Amino acid sequence: MDGAGRTICIRKAGMEDLPLIHNMAEVVFRHTYRDILSGEQMEYMMDWMYSLPNLERQLKEGHSYYVADIDGEPAGYVSIQSPETPGGSPLVFHLQKIYVMPGMQGQGLGLLLLEKAKEHVRSLTGGAPCRIELNVNRGNKAVGFYERMGFRILRQGDFPIGGGFYMNDYIMGLDI
Repeated sequence: MDGAGRTICIRKAGMEDLPLIHNMAEVVFRHTYRDILSGEQMEYMMDWMYSLPNLERQLKEGHSYYVADIDGEPAGYVSIQSPETPGGSPLVFHLQKIYVMPGMQGQGLGLLLLEKAKEHVRSLTGGAPCRIELNVNRGNKAVGFYERMGFRILRQGDFPIGGGFYMNDYIMGLDI
C-alpha cells in the first residue's frame, strides 16, 4: 500500500506477460510520442519495439521486463538490458523502456519502476560500480524526470533505426 491507500505491485515479467506489455505500449507509447513522431515512424517503431515476436526476441537477448499494476490495473513497465560484453569498467546497462500509463503519471510510479531497474542491476553486479544509460527523445518531457532522478546528459545524436527513420535522442547516464 502506498500513502494514498493503493496497492502497487511490480513484478518480473515473463513470456506470458508480453501481450500485456504490447497492449500497454499501444496506449502509452502512442500517447507519449503523438506530438513528436510522424504516424509512419510511430507505426515503424511500434512494430520494431512492441510486436510480440520482437518482445520475445528482446527477452531472449537479455532484456528484463518488470510490469506494474495499481489496484490490479495495468499501470506501466520497465525494461533493462544487461551489457552484451561484461567486463568494462563500469559495466553499462541500458534502460530500454520505462513507461507509465497516461492516467497514472505523476503519482510516483516512474520512480518506483526506476528503483526496480536499479535493484535489478545491483542484483547482477553485487553492488560493483556500474552505469545505467538510456536514450530519450530530445523533445520528450521525460528528460526532466530523468534529470530529477540523477541522470545527466552524456551525448546526443540522430541514430538511424531503419526504414529511413532516426531517433533524435540524448543519451543520459546514471552511475550507481
